[in-house]
Amino acid sequence: MQAVFVCICNFAYNKKEALKIVMEHIPCLIIGAGPSGYTAAIYAARAELKPVMYTGPQPGGQLMITNDVENFPGYPDGIMGPQMMEDLRKQAERFGTSVRYGTASEVDFSKRPFVVTIDGTDKVQADTVIIATGASAKWLGLPSEQHLNGKGVSACAVCDGFFFRGQEVAIVGAGDTACEEAHYLSKLCKKVTMLVRRDEFRASKIMQQRVLNTPNIEVLFNTETLEVLGNEGVEGVRVKNSETGAVTDIPVTGFFVAIGHQPNTAFLKGWLDMDDHGYIKTTPGTTQTSVPGVFAAGDVQDQIYRQAITAAGTGCMAALEAERFLAAVESEHAVNA
Repeated sequence: MQAVFVCICNFAYNKKEALKIVMEHIPCLIIGAGPSGYTAAIYAARAELKPVMYTGPQPGGQLMITNDVENFPGYPDGIMGPQMMEDLRKQAERFGTSVRYGTASEVDFSKRPFVVTIDGTDKVQADTVIIATGASAKWLGLPSEQHLNGKGVSACAVCDGFFFRGQEVAIVGAGDTACEEAHYLSKLCKKVTMLVRRDEFRASKIMQQRVLNTPNIEVLFNTETLEVLGNEGVEGVRVKNSETGAVTDIPVTGFFVAIGHQPNTAFLKGWLDMDDHGYIKTTPGTTQTSVPGVFAAGDVQDQIYRQAITAAGTGCMAALEAERFLAAVESEHAVNA
């Protein structure tokens, strides 16, 4: 029995050693495939960091549900969001990025090399990690809202408001972001109807006053959105007054949802410093997180701008910082050798 026991133990030990040997080792791992992730990949690949990217469940991020992108530099005639993401992917692959379909489900940032679990099973090691998982817009959960997403329904007034200039639109929300976007839309649109579920705003006083003092913004309190109307495009919104029970159809051609965003950081909880909303905290002026060698780029660390161009900019920063981090580590090893 003792001999058998020793044999089993040796087998288990050798199996663990074999797992260590076959675990892939990556100099620069990029998690997420939006403007920030692809830009990081382009810069990291050109720096010969041999980056590997895991795209996550929605390769391309929120731009995959954005029809026309007119505010990204370099496209004078505009471009479809999915086409832009396809172009960025090809550019990243041109310089040697390995783009793979898979979702990071767990991480271990306790020591370097870091260990990241993909799809709950496969594990890889990484010397540096760039988090570019973005943030997902919160929606009302209406079937009509999803059916008309990109056909008049939007979660970004700054991105899409220009397409509705001179038209009447509605926006749902009660916080600072909703007020800010309503005010932005008021400069472009003939009329903005703001739908607030409760009997008061959640926004700061100054933002409330800015909305209430804008002549072409009408605020409907105690108003619940029941349905977005239209087939191939938004034609109106059906609402219900929670006090009277009255149901009304409001004719609009655009419907904006401004009830917040949720950063895609659940798999990182406990490993990185985050704010109360789950956005990753970075050292000001950098993309460095609370763990040296782990960087965050794009909307996952930005709840203010949330634009493709700012996400791309931080993707560039993250790749450059990852390159410098690896160079510093290599230099330190050379000195201690």
